[in-house]
Amino acid sequence: MREFVAFIRQARARRDYRAVVEMVPYAGLLGMDFDEDEQGLLFRLAYREQNIGNSQVPALHGGVIAAFMEHSAILQLMWNLESTVLPKVVDFTIDYLRPGRPRDTFARCQVLRQGQRVANVTVEAWQDDPARLIAVARTHFLLSRDEA
Repeated sequence: MREFVAFIRQARARRDYRAVVEMVPYAGLLGMDFDEDEQGLLFRLAYREQNIGNSQVPALHGGVIAAFMEHSAILQLMWNLESTVLPKVVDFTIDYLRPGRPRDTFARCQVLRQGQRVANVTVEAWQDDPARLIAVARTHFLLSRDEA
């Protein structure tokens, strides 16, 4: 775990977003990446046919959207943290507002509160228009302490 936290710190210093995603194999499998703009971190789930859950609509699988949003929240916390902690998911709640169409999906996170032990994060996901959300999520993380 310490190596992972140290790696995140180094990647943050270099602004090497791709290296962070490559450290999380499932994020890479989903087709996830992220970058930073004037509003903060912007997460992207690249469209992949393998992420389609309902081929008749077609629509992204709900589990793919949830995993994308959960990973976005974890990466947001890791990117922001100044201490050596690795967030652990306590709970995760998602509201699906619209079907995820076969195109790229984006997400932004807001850290509502970060205490010594718990962090609260909301995540909004959209496709073409940030005002037309496809899902919103709320999650709580336990922030474990590095014992070094």
